[in-house]
Amino acid sequence: MHTPIGVFDSGIGGLSVLQALQKELPHEHFVYLADNAHAPYGEKSEAFVSQRTHAAAEYLLARHQIKALVVACNTATAAAIHELRLQHPSLPVVGLEPALKPALALSHTRRIGVIATRGTVSSEKFARLLASVKHEAQFEVQACNGLALAIEQCALPDQAVAAQAQIAQLVQTYTHAMGPFGSAPGEIDTLVLGCTHYVFVEQVLRQLLGPQVQLVSTGEPVARQTHRLLAAAELLNPEMTNEIAQPIRLLTTGDLQGLQAAAQRWLSLPPEVCHAVPASLTLG
Repeated sequence: MHTPIGVFDSGIGGLSVLQALQKELPHEHFVYLADNAHAPYGEKSEAFVSQRTHAAAEYLLARHQIKALVVACNTATAAAIHELRLQHPSLPVVGLEPALKPALALSHTRRIGVIATRGTVSSEKFARLLASVKHEAQFEVQACNGLALAIEQCALPDQAVAAQAQIAQLVQTYTHAMGPFGSAPGEIDTLVLGCTHYVFVEQVLRQLLGPQVQLVSTGEPVARQTHRLLAAAELLNPEMTNEIAQPIRLLTTGDLQGLQAAAQRWLSLPPEVCHAVPASLTLG
């Protein structure tokens, strides 16, 4: 059986990154771990997020012998990616950061919006990233408290209707606070989705902001970087035509039905690929 690539997020948001990884690396196996019991991370302390990220990495290494780790969460990347790389120097580790640099290449008005969790926008890592590009455009940064949680709840059948209404309200409130969107001078023409969850509300954003505004996410660049690291380490699977083993497993520390619903809705995956694991992620 092929050694899988581990993908980790606080919840279902990282499924958007997994989708990009599957497209970029069709011959690889994946194990995805959603820490739904503690989601979302964006409004938790940095110490807590770091502790959970390390626990997830240890769990995936011990239980699934992963050959690489994709931290598919901007908040977890900001809190723990440096320590993870120091602790596991032989493990290829790929993190996320809001796509400010790709957005610069797309923007004509030089006004760029960034929506992300409070944990991401208040991190030192994001501050350094913003400082490196702020002279090239005007960035309007908005922390979106509650949005990732509403997207999590949207995957639960008994909460979906209420969650969708809340998503629409939150998106309208936060984008309105950032200023006018559009393609005219002085308007925000590019919006960076700085949380993997937000990819799943692209349709809501497009309806609200109009077709002139470009939405930028991180899934495809992360998938390409993962491909590059695996190739450099000679860890890519050979191209196989007769696969027998299940190429993907989805794990959750929280509600199994919620993960199953999200996997079916966004990745067209059957319920049997989803499994519950202890919320503590203990190995005993």
